[in-house]
Amino acid sequence: MLFGKLLPREGNFFEMFDQHANRIVEAAHAFSNMVANYSDVEKREAYNREVDNAERAADRITQEVNRALHKTFITPIDRDQIHQLINTMDDVADLIQDSAETMALYDVRHMTEDIVRLTDLSVRCCERLKDAVSLIGKVRDAATAEATLKTCEEIDKLESDADHVMRSAMSRLFREEPDVRELIKLKAVYELLETITDKCEDVANLIEGIVLENS
Repeated sequence: MLFGKLLPREGNFFEMFDQHANRIVEAAHAFSNMVANYSDVEKREAYNREVDNAERAADRITQEVNRALHKTFITPIDRDQIHQLINTMDDVADLIQDSAETMALYDVRHMTEDIVRLTDLSVRCCERLKDAVSLIGKVRDAATAEATLKTCEEIDKLESDADHVMRSAMSRLFREEPDVRELIKLKAVYELLETITDKCEDVANLIEGIVLENS
């Protein structure tokens, strides 16, 4: 009995999930501001730094969660679920940073309407992801579990919308862009932005599994 009392229990995993989700939203908003102010080089670089800072902060939280897993004997949800969730969330932050870096490395000259639309859908996905993550610790309550599943469904819908926008963007790009180099650049950006929503959907699927196993 004494042994059981001495073992680390629970930890603050839900709090760390919330902190990580906040960093994802920060990165998404900074990226959105970068897109909106892309013609202003000074602002573009400042928002790019904000994306980097948020991604690095998210990395630190991911490392903290993974360290806590090794030190905690009894976790609030399945250990593998914790590991998969935090690392998939970190993939979202990484993809936002990758999108910003790709624009700089490829020297993308201007923002298209499709980049703006995909960025908006990515931001909305990240915001809904944050909402879903904030509910994980309370899913044993039936109403909260239902609200969490509904939020995950909204993320799925946003991902489908992004997929549709990306297909339309690709079709327009190959029909209308005469510069092959610019076509290659924009194609890479479109695919990265759509992948952000894909990864948000992956997080939503993991959360749905947590809800179904723990509610």
